[in-house]
Amino acid sequence: MIRQIIDTIEQYETIIIHRHVRPDPDAYGSQVGLKELIATNYPTKKVYAAGTHDPMLTYLAVQDDITPEDYNNALVIVTDTGNTERIDANHYEKGAYLIKIDHHPNVDPYGDMRWVDTEASSTSEMIYLLYEEGKKHYGWKMSDACARLLFAGIVGDTGRFLFPSATVRTFEIASGLIKYNFDRSKLYAEMYEEDRKLLHLKGYMYQQFTIDENGAAFIKIDKSVLNKFGVTASETSQLVGALGDVKGICAWVIFVEEDDQIRVRLRSKGPIINKLAAEYDGGGHPLASGASIYSWDKADEVIAKLKALCAAK
Repeated sequence: MIRQIIDTIEQYETIIIHRHVRPDPDAYGSQVGLKELIATNYPTKKVYAAGTHDPMLTYLAVQDDITPEDYNNALVIVTDTGNTERIDANHYEKGAYLIKIDHHPNVDPYGDMRWVDTEASSTSEMIYLLYEEGKKHYGWKMSDACARLLFAGIVGDTGRFLFPSATVRTFEIASGLIKYNFDRSKLYAEMYEEDRKLLHLKGYMYQQFTIDENGAAFIKIDKSVLNKFGVTASETSQLVGALGDVKGICAWVIFVEEDDQIRVRLRSKGPIINKLAAEYDGGGHPLASGASIYSWDKADEVIAKLKALCAAK
């Protein structure tokens, strides 16, 4: 499969890479890391990273300006995105060929070619495997910029290598990446510079969350709470795992109000929650998923369904 992806990349002069909405470091790491990898080894190709830029991730990269015409006869690759509803930016389906590269469960087998590895800690880890195959058979090289992006993606999706998803292979890949010339200390500081500001909101969450007798927990964070602590909706993504430290919690959901929607962040210690997320145009891993709703009434609906999942465990 990896060789087929490389052969397909070689066939196209224009390559446009997408990732999921509400990006995290792995979304940018895999997407822009792949862009850097292709551009380094095929300097005459036009390679773009598509999507709405998140200012919180400027320390990693920015997104490219792309027109609908750019998709004519283009290869489109979507990284780190389990289902089409979560693909950021339009026109991804207008290319000549579509490849999916992802580590989430393959609930939506979109694309003309699919490489899905649910054992991978991150899609950035998969891009490194792509590089290894390219190096072995095509003489590929990796730039320092690419190594930095892939390392950031792996760090982000493994919780600084603390999550069970960090395997022996993950550490082997990380050891290969840190041989490149980038400042790991600076990267960590950039990734987690908001930690102090978020500590106050984290304390609020510990005080205000609600939990039922079966371990289903939830908290609603509206705009007034965000304003009180000086935190943006995007920044709250760093706190999604906080309730997992609380004894007795089985699964939890954090609702965060934005201008046009309410973000739904679901986590679990047992019950499968990505099917619940899919009911609200979301998706993700069995124990870590996200979705979007548009009223607080829908939030209560999600809570009721999460309670039912915990009760049935």
